[in-house]
Amino acid sequence: MNSLDQALWVLLLGSLLGLELIGKVPPTLHTPLMSGANAISGITVLASITLIAKADGSTALLLLGAVSLGFALFNVIGGFLVTDRMLAMFSRKKSGAGS
Repeated sequence: MNSLDQALWVLLLGSLLGLELIGKVPPTLHTPLMSGANAISGITVLASITLIAKADGSTALLLLGAVSLGFALFNVIGGFLVTDRMLAMFSRKKSGAGS
């Protein structure tokens, strides 16, 4: 079994495990879970920037770094938007002028 096959198996098993674990998380823990996912995506952003910086003109590495950077930024920004929206559900509404 070559390294590509092993990497694909790790990706498949990791995806199935992640799907199973996240499906069992109660709604009250979604916000902390999203914060943890944002931290992991932040590490992915740093790794992507490092890959782009060390690509040395290799088009394949530049493309891989750019795609991974795009996906990681999409995940980080989306995660913060979802977390902000969920936290807004728990904040108190401002009272009107007469109340």
